[in-house]
Amino acid sequence: MNLLKSALIFVGILTVLGISINAYVQDGELNSSESGSILADTIRNRSVATNYRIKALPVPANLDFAGEPVPLEDPDVYERMDRELLVNTYWQSNALLLIKRANKFFPIIEPVLEEEGIPEDFKYLAVIESGLTQAVSPAKAVGFWQILEGTGKEYGLEINSNVDERYNIEKSTRVAADYLKKAKARFGSWTLAAASYNAGQYGVDKQLDRQKVDEYYELLLGEETGRYVFRILALKEIMNNPEKYGFDYEEEDLYAPIQLNKVKVDTAVENFPNFAREFGINYKTLKIHNPWLRDDHLNNSSRRTYYIEIPEKGQYPKLD
Repeated sequence: MNLLKSALIFVGILTVLGISINAYVQDGELNSSESGSILADTIRNRSVATNYRIKALPVPANLDFAGEPVPLEDPDVYERMDRELLVNTYWQSNALLLIKRANKFFPIIEPVLEEEGIPEDFKYLAVIESGLTQAVSPAKAVGFWQILEGTGKEYGLEINSNVDERYNIEKSTRVAADYLKKAKARFGSWTLAAASYNAGQYGVDKQLDRQKVDEYYELLLGEETGRYVFRILALKEIMNNPEKYGFDYEEEDLYAPIQLNKVKVDTAVENFPNFAREFGINYKTLKIHNPWLRDDHLNNSSRRTYYIEIPEKGQYPKLD
């Protein structure tokens, strides 16, 4: 019975692989040890390329960032764009996670950019800066927009042991928008404004003057800034056209936005775990939606007004 079962399994596998079994059947008998050896050799020798194809990707004929065209007729620009499309398409797990997260966080970022007069394409800058996570870089840049402490304070964010508003998505988006508007006024180009978010406005200005050019695509830059805008363009293209790049998912596979209510707080809070339970949630959930609260209490000696976001009922399991 075991020999028959082994033979049937072997035949089934050969059939799936598209291999003729006639060569392995002699005198109506199939020796199990021989079949195992033949199968192992066959699988070893069979190229993985039979079922998995890595295809070259056509670079779209027309691309733009914030309405500014990408000069793809320049061979160097074309190759750099091709590189980022390939890298980001075939890093499938990362791209799919970004698509999932975008469904949750773009509805927070998009209205702020619109209110601030910043082109919507800049939401993809946040994607490449942080992967839409509350990341902390080796240089201690923080949050979706990777803001350094000095920059955050310069632009009016509160940063101390209790509160760090760089983790507040709405407020940090406004800081990024303010920076980008100033950069646009300085350079006259949204593309250069985007590049300056990585290299600094002085750094971009210095290279423009040194190289005697006036466009990002004409600059010879270091690896990081040289790839920066192309990475934004690639994620914009992929995330706007996921099916074209092989991403297959349903609406319910995406991370859903959480409906939140704002609770006004203008006093000290001695214990946030207890505070959270008053609203039917645990401390973890409170911190997920208010990552700018950096401790389990709030001193608030100045009696400043804060708005703490609490998920509407029914979106998290009910506490015991």
